[in-house]
Formats: sequence, C-alpha cells, structure tokens
Amino acid sequence: MSSGFDQREEGFETQFKLEQEQKFRATARRNKMLGRWAAERMSLPAEEVDAYVMDVVKSDFEEAGDEDVLRKVMSDLEAKGVPVSAEELRKVMDDFYLEACKEVSQEG
Repeated sequence: MSSGFDQREEGFETQFKLEQEQKFRATARRNKMLGRWAAERMSLPAEEVDAYVMDVVKSDFEEAGDEDVLRKVMSDLEAKGVPVSAEELRKVMDDFYLEACKEVSQEG
C-alpha cells in the first residue's frame, strides 16, 4: 500500500520528467528556428538550408548549455561576412526559445 508521501513523490517525478522533456523539445525547436534565421542571413541556397539547420541542432550536443550553438552560428555568420554581435545572437536565441516554449506548451 502506497503512502501519501510516495504518491506525492511519484507526482513530482512525473512532473519533473515532463518539464525536462518540454525543455528539450523547446531547445531543439529553438535551434531549428535559429538555424533557419542564420541560413537566411547567410543567403544560403534553399537546397542547403535543411542540412544547415540540422547542423545547428546537432551542435547542441557538443557540451551542456547554449555556448556550443552560439559558437557555431557566430562562427558561420562571421565566415560569411555577416555582422552580428554575441549579444544580438543571444537575444535572438532567447526570443526563439520563448517562442518555442509557447509552441511546445500549446501542443500539450
């Protein structure tokens, strides 16, 4: 027989798991948005956009946090001569993350 404490603990674990899953989905979606945004700024040909977006998504698995994604996109933009500051890029990432969180939460 489960105690009330056990049931609460299971509820917290379930809620934590759901929040982590939503955070992961929102981050992946943010990275896709960021990849498309950067591809547009770099004037990549249409046939290269999807591959570039996937490269941005994959770059997030290099290390914990957002620095790996920031570094990749910043480096790619600089290589193409697209002027962007780290602060501007962080703002774009933050804006896309908020948008992605809203979308993920609406999906349920």
